[in-house]
Amino acid sequence: MKRLIILCVTAILGAGAAVASGTHAGGHEGEMAVGEPGKASQAKRVIQVSMSETEDGKMIFHPPQIAVKTGETIRFVVKNSGSTDHEFVLDDHKGMMKHKALMEKFPEMEHADPNAVRLAPGEKGDVIWKFTKSGKFVFACLIPGHLEAGMSGPIVVK
Repeated sequence: MKRLIILCVTAILGAGAAVASGTHAGGHEGEMAVGEPGKASQAKRVIQVSMSETEDGKMIFHPPQIAVKTGETIRFVVKNSGSTDHEFVLDDHKGMMKHKALMEKFPEMEHADPNAVRLAPGEKGDVIWKFTKSGKFVFACLIPGHLEAGMSGPIVVK
């Protein structure tokens, strides 16, 4: 009986780790502090975002900051112009730090959230987002070490 319990606990814990290290999905279906998923047909503006590294080891976004209007739906066209994987994640500071801690535990996690896209070098992806609230928010790359290397920027919603 003891051996059966140990096998069951091991199977449950192993399944949890497999899910956690796989895809991060379902956490942001509705409205978040930074807004809500947008509809492509309502995006009136496109913002091109490039992610890359510099020769001195910094990791950057271009543009380094973004300004939008409350109620605006934006189509972010994100390109990884660098030589390593990067991601573009939208959130408020508190949500970003919570997500960062999760990424440190499971660095290979891939996102299936509408507020994020992870891209290999040379890839492009879209994030379509409606900014429903005014305030200061953040976009960042949460792959371990990238935020610390400078990969974040402010989003001001007025």
